[in-house]
This record gives sequence, C-alpha cells and structure tokens, in this order.
Amino acid sequence: MNTQGDTLIYDKLKEYFGFTSFKGNQLDVIRNVLAGRDTFVLMPTGGGKSLCYQLPALMMSGVAIIISPLIALMKNQVDSMRAFSEIDGVAHFLNSSLNKGAITHVREDVLAGKTKLLYFAPESLTKEDNVSFLRKINISFFAIDEAHCISEWGHDFRPEYRRIRPIINDIGSAPIIALTATATPKVQMDIQKNLAMTDAAVFRSSFNRPNLYYEIRPKIDESREIIRYIKGHEGKSGIIYCLSRKKVEELAELLQANGIKAHAYHAGLDAATRVRNQDDFLHENVDVIVATIAFGMGIDKPDVRYVIHYDIPKSLEGYYQETGRAGRDGGEGQCITFYSYKDIQKLEKFMQGKPIAEQEIGKLLLLETVSYAESSVCRRKTLLHYFGEVYPLDDCGACDNCLNPRPKIDATDDMGLVLETLQAIGDKFKADYLESVLAGKATTLVKSYRHHKIEQFGLGSDKSERYWGAVIRQGLILGLIDKNIENYGLLAVNKKGEAFMEKPFPVTVTVDHDYNAAEDDEDGPSVTGKGGGGVADEELFSMLKDMRKKVAKQHGLPPFVVFQDPSLEDMSVHYPVTIEEMQNISGVGGGKAKKFGQPFVEMIARYVEEKEIVRPQDMVVKGVANRSANKVYIIQGIDRQMDFADIAHAKDLDFDELLTEIETIVNSGTRLNISYYIDEVMDEDKADEIYLYFKDDAQSDSIAEAVRELGGDFTEEEIRLVRIKFICEQGN
Repeated sequence: MNTQGDTLIYDKLKEYFGFTSFKGNQLDVIRNVLAGRDTFVLMPTGGGKSLCYQLPALMMSGVAIIISPLIALMKNQVDSMRAFSEIDGVAHFLNSSLNKGAITHVREDVLAGKTKLLYFAPESLTKEDNVSFLRKINISFFAIDEAHCISEWGHDFRPEYRRIRPIINDIGSAPIIALTATATPKVQMDIQKNLAMTDAAVFRSSFNRPNLYYEIRPKIDESREIIRYIKGHEGKSGIIYCLSRKKVEELAELLQANGIKAHAYHAGLDAATRVRNQDDFLHENVDVIVATIAFGMGIDKPDVRYVIHYDIPKSLEGYYQETGRAGRDGGEGQCITFYSYKDIQKLEKFMQGKPIAEQEIGKLLLLETVSYAESSVCRRKTLLHYFGEVYPLDDCGACDNCLNPRPKIDATDDMGLVLETLQAIGDKFKADYLESVLAGKATTLVKSYRHHKIEQFGLGSDKSERYWGAVIRQGLILGLIDKNIENYGLLAVNKKGEAFMEKPFPVTVTVDHDYNAAEDDEDGPSVTGKGGGGVADEELFSMLKDMRKKVAKQHGLPPFVVFQDPSLEDMSVHYPVTIEEMQNISGVGGGKAKKFGQPFVEMIARYVEEKEIVRPQDMVVKGVANRSANKVYIIQGIDRQMDFADIAHAKDLDFDELLTEIETIVNSGTRLNISYYIDEVMDEDKADEIYLYFKDDAQSDSIAEAVRELGGDFTEEEIRLVRIKFICEQGN
C-alpha cells in the first residue's frame, strides 16, 4: 500500500481509537484486509487481534460480520466499540439473548447504515431468517474470531464452526479474516482447509509473552494455598479456572467466606447473573472470578495480574490461551497451576464412551499436557515449541524450572528395561503391575501369572516403584508405550518403543517433578519455597513429631492415627495455642482436638513465648456451609446404614469424592461405624488383612504404601474403606 494509504490508516487509528502506533504486525494485517484479500492472523492474547478487524470495519463501506463463540465476548466487544464511537449503533450483536423488539432495533440500525460491526454466534448465523437478512445488506468482510474452534485438534472444538464456510457461500462472497490466539501447525492447516482459505496471507506473531511467569505446583491443600496466594496479592485482579461447575461454585463460596471479593462464572448460571458477574469483575467491584473455561475469551481486561488453574486444562492450547489472559498490558502476570496425575486419570475416564477418533485426539492432547507439567525443561521453551516456534535460550528466567532447576537422572537404560519387561509380560497389564514386576514385588497377582519367574523380575529392585512409575510415564509421554484407555489403561510397547529398544536415544527423568510423591508420601520431604505449602518452622515440626510419638505410645496407637503429617505441618505454620484454634488446623476437628490436642497446644504456646513468634491468625481458613450440609448428611446416612452409592448420588458426588469427604470427617475425630458397608462389599479375610496391616505393620497411613505392601489383590478403594474403619475404632 502507498504512503498516502498508510497516512489514512494512521489518521483513522488516532480518530477512532486514540492510538498513534500499531503493535507487532497489525498494520500489515489491516492493509491486507482493506485490500479485500483473505487473511489469517495468529496472534497471542494481548497482541491486539480485535483491532485487526475493528479498524478496517470502520474504514470500509458496508457491514463487517464478526463470528464469535461467546455471548459474553460479543457484549464486551460491542460495549468497547460503542465507547470509541459517537454513534450508539456502530456495533451490535444478534444472538439468543435478544428479544424480538431488540432484534428489530438492531436490523433497523443495520439497514440505516449506522452499524459497521455486526456480531453473531455461529448458531445464530445458521438461522434462515438471519441468512435472508444478510443477503440484503452490503457485507465488507467476514471476521471469524477464535478460529481454533473449527479444528477437532484445537482445545475448544465447536462443531457449528464447521458450518461457517457453507453459510458464507449461501449469503454471498466476501473476504474472510480468521483470527486465533492459539494454533499449532496442525490446527492452522485444519482452519485454513475448512474455511477454504488456503491461499490466504498468513500473519504470525511470536507466541512468547515475556512478562508472564509460569509455575506448576503439586496439588496439595490447594484451596488453602490459593487463599494464601490471593491474600498476598490483595487488590489485584485474578482468574481461577476449574474444570467443573460444582468446583467453581464451591471455591467461589470458600473465597467469599474468607473475606475475598469473588464471583463464580459458568454456563450453568442464568444469563443475567453471568453478565452481572463479568461486569463486576471488569469494573473492579470484585477482585477474583472463579470460572470454567467459558470465561475470559476476548475479555478486554488488561490488568489481570494472576491466572490460577485449580485443575490442569485438557490441552496445552487451552492452558496457553487461559494463562494468556494475565498481564495483557505488558505488566506483571503470574500463571500458577496445581497439578496431580490423578486429575489426568479423571480426564481420561471422562473420555470413555466418546467416539474412538475423539478419544485418540483427546489422549494425545492430554499426553502433551502431562509432558509439560512433569518436564524439567524451561516452560517457555516447551510451550513455544508446541506452537512451532523456536525459543533460542535455555533459561528464560521467568518460570519455576529456570528459577529452581532440578537435577536430572539419566534413565536411558532404565527405559530399555521397562520396554523389555513390558514385552515379556504382554499387553494385558496396567502400570502398577509393571512397577511391581520391575521392583521385584512378588504380589499374589504377580505369582498367579508366574511373572516372578521371568528373567526381568526384580532387575529394578534397587529403585522404588515410584521411580519406575515416573519412567513408565516418560515412556508414555515420549510415545514409546501405548495406553489402552478403553480397556482399563492396559499398556503395550508400540513400534516407536521397539525402535528405541533397537537403537536407544538419551532419556532423562526428573524425579523431583513426581508431584504424586508429595501427595502420597507422608514421610517424604516437605514441599517448600515457591512450590507452595509445607513446613514453615522446621524446629517446631520436629518437636511436634516427637510429641506425636509420645502421645501415640500413651494411647497404644500408630502415630498417624493421632495426627497426620499435613496436620503437624499446618501447626508449624499457624501455631495454634488453644483447643479452639486447634480445631481449625487441617485434618483436626472438635473430637480429635479434645482427645489429643492439649499437650500439643501447651507445647506450642511455650514455644511461641520462648521464640517471641508473631502468629499469623489471619490465615485461619474458614469453611463454608455447603460442606457442613454434606458432612451432616453423610454422618446421618451412615448412622442409618445407607448404601454408599445412594449417599453419593444424593449429594452429587462420585464414589472417590464421597470417600474423601468421609476421610475428612474421620480425620477430624468423628467416629463413624462403616462396618455394615464393608461387610456387604468385601470378603471378611481381606478386610481383616488390611486392618492388621494398619495396626501392626504400617509406618504411615499412606494408601500408595499400603497398595505396594499388600499387593495387587487389594484395590485402593478397599484399602481406603478399611483405613477409615481402623482410624475410627482406634483413634476416634
């Protein structure tokens, strides 16, 4: 375009938006759109995608049709455009939230030539009366925002996006600009092919967001960690993402109970509530939005200072886009994610029943997420590589892996042993079974298959099963091992694995990123520093462990029945000096505090006085009412000897969640009699064997340790049930 043309663009930029310069390649994109050519824009969140179609729409004759996936996004964009223009009808949306009168008003403004940008959801675009209306007007171009929704390989696939090209053909020919903040090379090809714009000019910006800090934390006491974090960033705006609506509402309520100005946001809320909650966040009436992924797409709030993922997303594209809502103004942006491999397993279970092709795509996307979470490589380098971009530095200086580098272990030979052993036992076993064979654990199940007789049995006995689990996961991540999700997660060596056995390449494992070790190992090292949680006062923690041994001996109990390690860790953070304060400690309720608490609070009180410690009493996390309602219902249900499945169904819990609720009740000192249920679902000899293990052999109450010691005949569910009974009868 000539200089005169550029001068006009700059003049209109200043006139309409008050800016004097463009960001990145915005100018090149706008030139291409004004020239009437198809345009494909890959630009990270905060890069200024919206301007790429807003300015041309205002400059060109006719109306630009903007296709956008969310009503909230449309409202935000329309409000923004109206703020820039003296003409109220310069931008409108047509979607299901409007009544007939409002629709008529929008169409009148369009026909009168007032409107330059008309927003549609893809579902609304397909309606025949809308198609008929659009045939009557002069369309300058079609803009397809969040274009990754077209691709099944994208993180937010919307089948109705696949119908956009046929509808455009039906309405009449006009140029297309497709825009997305996240697209791997595979997704980019899919978008261009589906929109029949393979000849489009492609404008790709760097996906690097240098102002964002990336960190993965182990998912331990995550609600308390989040409250601590928010209180340490008071007055700053933040978004917390959860995968389920139920968790969104629970967490928002918990934050509110702890004096944090927070709202929930998810598709299950009525439209008026969603709009009100979004506006409260934009207008800074609340600091925090707890949301499902539906929140934030295209929301123009530049000063979000942190994005927290309570649950890790299903794909790296989803993760990148959601974290990208932090620091859009170039200022501080903290991206904290709580990760547990158990969450990945839950997501895998949710895929069951879906079409096989969809499952395969989902599995591949999940493996990329696991690889990112557990990797010790620079987070920025990993993310940019995923999007087809090379990051030249090995240390970005702004992620947990670069700021706290962890030692790597060469696992090349061990990977070979894993693959060799898996080939020897065949493709009918899960990871925990393979771990047992490698570590030389002759469980009843291993003996029944006579795998204690194979030459590979016990060749890895110098390392723990947990280590072998990390190597197996690395094999899955590297694509050397296949996991059959449809068939209970059975493992098999694939062709790439066979090639590795013939010609190995270097493989490293970072054991320090086995976040489940932090979850399961009661006696393992505590998580400290930026990673969250853990022991604040090592000296007091050591004294508390000694006191626990003493009290346990007096009562003739294993120490973990008195108080578990997380409770002692919490005491070393909050210094409770009364029985009432002790009841607020994680895993300690009224019963346990009264039964065991007195010597602990007396010792802590002496310690606090001697050391002149200022106690952080503002960090006592308050519970919320719905938890109490669940607790009362569960206790009453067990008193009436209800079936556990019926209790879970009544409170909309899955069985794992119900057991967690019961464990919380029991660990706080309440005595429940669940023998009736155990008698019904378990063989008496099995139940007795588990009970005796906890009474005589267990060094901690770790379920993972119990599974390893008791062997493959016992399920995690059975062990948890008997552990509940044991703690009730022996400690409560």
